[in-house]
Amino acid sequence: MTPQRVTLITLGVDDLARSRAFYEAWGWQIASAQDGVVFFQMLGAVLALFGRADLAADQGRPGTVLGTGAMTLAQNFATTAEVDAAFARALAGGARELKAPQEVFWGGYSGYFADPDGHVWELAMNPFWPLADDGSLTLPDAG
Repeated sequence: MTPQRVTLITLGVDDLARSRAFYEAWGWQIASAQDGVVFFQMLGAVLALFGRADLAADQGRPGTVLGTGAMTLAQNFATTAEVDAAFARALAGGARELKAPQEVFWGGYSGYFADPDGHVWELAMNPFWPLADDGSLTLPDAG
């Protein structure tokens, strides 16, 4: 088993119902929901929404104030039109625009938004990283 993998990403949220509604409005489908946590099946991994205070307690750090914004989650798309459409859905669902999608210095196209809890997402089209038909990304050989 490869050690270079992530199987579950958990986002601490302030209002689970609000966050759930945002991700559903963005087009994500809930795979499972239990008291206090919502799971979205992704390609080979799961995204979970979990109350921020409950997450701190689960980590063994009750009372710790958990922050956001020090990392970026990203989705790559095959076209700029797909980036624009996903970005528009996110804003319509309650995201806050950080940087509108635009051509960028490295030769691609990307934009950033923050979800209702401040978690930052980048939506991008990278012409140097072709996507598989299922949307997965494997970095091309640098060779």
